[in-house]
Amino acid sequence: MNRDQMKDQGLRASLSGARSDLPKRGSTWRFQKEARNTPGYSFCDFLHGYFYARWPYLYISIGLGEHPLAKAYRGLVSRLQRLGLMRPTDGRPKGSVADSYHGKVMPTEAARRLVMVKENLNVPDLEQIIPYPKARSLILENPDHIAVLDCPCRSAREEPCLPLDVCLIIGEPFAGFVIEHHPEKARWISAEEASKILTAEHDRGHVHHAFFKDAMLNRFYAICNCCECCCGAMQAQRTGSPMLASSGYVASVNTELCIDCGDCESQCPFHAVVMGDCGYQIDRSACMGCGICVDVCSQEALQLILAPDRGIPLVIEALLNRQ
Repeated sequence: MNRDQMKDQGLRASLSGARSDLPKRGSTWRFQKEARNTPGYSFCDFLHGYFYARWPYLYISIGLGEHPLAKAYRGLVSRLQRLGLMRPTDGRPKGSVADSYHGKVMPTEAARRLVMVKENLNVPDLEQIIPYPKARSLILENPDHIAVLDCPCRSAREEPCLPLDVCLIIGEPFAGFVIEHHPEKARWISAEEASKILTAEHDRGHVHHAFFKDAMLNRFYAICNCCECCCGAMQAQRTGSPMLASSGYVASVNTELCIDCGDCESQCPFHAVVMGDCGYQIDRSACMGCGICVDVCSQEALQLILAPDRGIPLVIEALLNRQ
């Protein structure tokens, strides 16, 4: 066993010890306790959140239309609406789902800093950073409790992108719940291993999204590493349901350095790099500021710049100072 392997083994052992205080089979109780302490969070919200976290693969595959029950679910919603038993907004048409289930795009370095947080964080309203009416609090309890989960979106696809284990569940009660209920698809990891996953996914051209959901206690619960072909949120974004908020940056091309190789165009997951009359340009309305193009450019002709009109970046240091 080499030094790196010994170090990794010791780290995993310390992580297991650090979580030994979590009660066996107690994650549902912890989730319910947090639900009772969350303002405006109803019993129906709790049931929704429990179903989502307990059966995420079923939930997501139905939402993606990949499960046999998807057609039946859409038919049921349509009938309930016609009977007046469900408001159109309850059926979550285009636009409404984004209000309660959405992601904030994050460049890799910002995502790394988020998984490295060592202290509890309680910032209840990120209206300027998360431009949605619901689920915009960043509350981290036990932020060193990080679980990696097989991605439900990738798992739902017939030919998914690999690897599957790329969804980072951060803090309690979420990480403990995932570990307890999905032991075959989740495992504890350190902040350092989470950072390595973020780097590897960025190198594959995948986007980091800090995800918020109303049913998950109206707050942040995960960083997903999303590929254009499998991700349900990116699919929804393309079809008119704005589930993703810009990072607060946009890419900018230095035309003097650009050699029109096209690497950035082929790698941009949001199709925001376009060929214009004077070479490659950035479609600001499509660019989400993920930074993929910046790192694939061998000429260093691209950079991310602040874009106040696209929102405020999620910078963890600034949020720590707000407490």
